[in-house]
Amino acid sequence: MSSVNEKLEQYISSYMELWDVFGVVQVIKRGEVLFEQSYGYANLEWGIKNDIHTCFALASISKQFTAFAIMLLYDKGLIDLDRSAQLYLPAELQIDESITVHHLLSHTSGLYNFYNFENDFFDQYNRLEYSRYDYYQQYISKQPVKSAGTAFDYNNSNYNLLAWIIEHVSGEKFEDYIHNHILAPLDMRNSVIDDSSKPIKNRASNYTKDFNSTVKIPYHNEKFSIGAGAIVSNCEDLLKWYTCLRDRKLLSTETYTRFFQENSNHYCYGLEHHHIYGTDRYSHGGDHLGVATYMQHYYDEDICIIILSNNEESNQYRLGNAISDILHQVEVEAPAKHKEIPISENRLKPYCGTYLKDKIQIELINQKLYFTRFAGNHHIEIYPVGEGLFARRYSDQILPYRIVKNDEGEMTFFGYRKESATES
Repeated sequence: MSSVNEKLEQYISSYMELWDVFGVVQVIKRGEVLFEQSYGYANLEWGIKNDIHTCFALASISKQFTAFAIMLLYDKGLIDLDRSAQLYLPAELQIDESITVHHLLSHTSGLYNFYNFENDFFDQYNRLEYSRYDYYQQYISKQPVKSAGTAFDYNNSNYNLLAWIIEHVSGEKFEDYIHNHILAPLDMRNSVIDDSSKPIKNRASNYTKDFNSTVKIPYHNEKFSIGAGAIVSNCEDLLKWYTCLRDRKLLSTETYTRFFQENSNHYCYGLEHHHIYGTDRYSHGGDHLGVATYMQHYYDEDICIIILSNNEESNQYRLGNAISDILHQVEVEAPAKHKEIPISENRLKPYCGTYLKDKIQIELINQKLYFTRFAGNHHIEIYPVGEGLFARRYSDQILPYRIVKNDEGEMTFFGYRKESATES
């Protein structure tokens, strides 16, 4: 085992030398801590460093708790997963009757997905005061784009609706139901649902890069993440959660079978399933403003991998998969950044311009290229790594951005044609 520990130490240390990660990494097998280390700051303003007890926003790792809460209601006979979700929603929050609770849980509802560049949710709406009905009307109450059950489309709206189902069926507020029926029974004392108002003990602040400076993430109201994100927790509590799933606590055997059943695109309910290394892996990640999280569970081997970060420098999936490879005696390549290819300023200029007004712009500033977002308020430095290929300077990125010409000779980025050039 010592050689595994050494390989973990060597790989993770090499990775952290490349990136200025804020966060924690913990690897536990059969109750033994194989690796545990914290990095960077929980709060830059006060100079408070992260430690293993720091609490982090989980982003979409939260979905498994919402799914589990639905299964608790299913276990009690209060919800039929295969009946229309309409039956369990209040009258003012109705959706297409063909969409079942199962479709919401498995991301196969066909609902319109507003998590895109065109919509104003991320740079405008999610900074407003939360109104459940107005939010539903503006972003969720739309004609489905596909027939329910025909295609997988990862969509936070599904889990917003599941949270509202929990409230309607149980008669409790979502955060109260999660606390009373999951967090408290498992003694997860460090876990809470963030509403952007309450002070949360030991909670890390979230950061990003603007130009080459570390800055706070833009304000957003976490109430809009209900059911899909917003849980704050730490390694100690997440290990208790892992143990709950490993030992099949709180739910019946039959309900656990349904909870872990794989659906389209390897998705179960709030967890992904892959058969790898000759065993079963259940996992889920989280990506949000200033958040990069990932958990992997191997119940048969009793392995729990936790990666929690309060900045955007790491690629938690690359790191988590490398850790899994090392644990399963698979050789891994040493971590490395994309190799920069020098390109003259004149050759960079054609890439510059507005691709989507106030949302996607490429600018050349002081001989450096920036992907600019949020109406010019967030500048992400990118550098050339190939013809039409660009990588973020300060974030580990598996696949570089592609800025290429279409068949009409127009420069495109994220599929959007360049609308106009910009002055450097």
